[in-house]
Amino acid sequence: MKNSKIAKVALASGGFILMTLSEAQAALNAGVATGFTALQADALELVDLVWPVTIAVTVAFIILGLFKRAASKAV
Repeated sequence: MKNSKIAKVALASGGFILMTLSEAQAALNAGVATGFTALQADALELVDLVWPVTIAVTVAFIILGLFKRAASKAV
């Protein structure tokens, strides 16, 4: 019985929080929306810049591992 009351309170408070968040999101002004859009575009540009570096570092680690393995077998 006690778990049922806790579940009902949790469900009601969760619903209230979701309704409040959706109202808060709908109340954003255009300046904030534009700012978040610009921030998202900048983040995507940074991700595009990081991928070549990530690939180069990964390939370098693979080559070093293969060299290490080949060098140990040669001796």
